[in-house]
Amino acid sequence: MSKAHILYRMPDFESVLQTYVWQDYDLAPDFPEMHRFLDFWQSKLDGPLHSVRYSHQRLIGPDEWRRVAGELLLH
Repeated sequence: MSKAHILYRMPDFESVLQTYVWQDYDLAPDFPEMHRFLDFWQSKLDGPLHSVRYSHQRLIGPDEWRRVAGELLLH
């Protein structure tokens, strides 16, 4: 799972910063989905980007699963 914390300037009030959180599944190390989204933002949206903080957490692999020897039932 990848997350981007985006700060951008309001189109009519450039001294005001707004925040937007984007998350999607993406492939490290190139992150094509994030680049595609930021390209879309710059070409189609009016609010100019101020900064982007990006974090990536890899998904659980098959070797990280373990068997659980129990069951919990809720009514």
